[in-house]
Amino acid sequence: MSHASSDSAIMADFLRELARLAAEQTLPRFRRALAVDNKEEGAFDPVTEADREAERVIREAIEKQFPDDGIQGEEFGQLRAEAARRWVIDPVDGTRSFICGIPLWGTLVGLLDEGEARIGLLSQPFLGEVFIADGESAFLERGDDRRPLTVSDCRSLSAARMFTTDPALWKGDEKDGFEALRQDVRLMRYGADCYAFGMLADGRADLVAESGLNSYDIMALIPIIRQAGGVIGRVDGGPAEKAGTVLAAATLELFEAARARLRGEEA
Repeated sequence: MSHASSDSAIMADFLRELARLAAEQTLPRFRRALAVDNKEEGAFDPVTEADREAERVIREAIEKQFPDDGIQGEEFGQLRAEAARRWVIDPVDGTRSFICGIPLWGTLVGLLDEGEARIGLLSQPFLGEVFIADGESAFLERGDDRRPLTVSDCRSLSAARMFTTDPALWKGDEKDGFEALRQDVRLMRYGADCYAFGMLADGRADLVAESGLNSYDIMALIPIIRQAGGVIGRVDGGPAEKAGTVLAAATLELFEAARARLRGEEA
């Protein structure tokens, strides 16, 4: 086994452990009576004990294993923000789905190394699914079953299956671009949050477009898409690591066509 392969195997084992620890906090609280707090005045940004406790155990494990690395989490902020390596955590991406009992939420953990997202975890414990990008490849695990993640070969908007979380999140000029793209794709689905990116990596969707993302919403998903063979970036041409309005696609041709529509250009 090469040194790189050995490092990847070690990292994959660590991600599995993070998934297990988080699931111990989220699953017992899913589809149970649970207090919901609102983090934002004038809007609804829910958070629950599941979010906080899952992030707590993930942070503790990272601090123990990688004490010099930085940590950024949705619920508890940043630690060692100047570190070259930074773990980015969304303990429950899709809290709205979580509190409604819809199993399309997930635990996200990504590793940003010198500005590039290299390692990623998407765990959906209710479905028993763990999506991992270990730095070399991406794969999906269900129990003892493991198989590689590979995107589809879709190249045209007219054949594309597309996801976005909520069309109401697209505002202003971006809304016009989204509507143009929505009308051009074959199939449009809503409400899958992070799970849509897992479906793209697994070849079951072809496009995912999201507006207003924070770094913890996307960092774990970037390496999963890339290491499954897909393309991901900001609609304005910047790297996906900068978050914001992000597009992911199975192929470069599809990415460019969708990006042109979102920007109001000819595909």
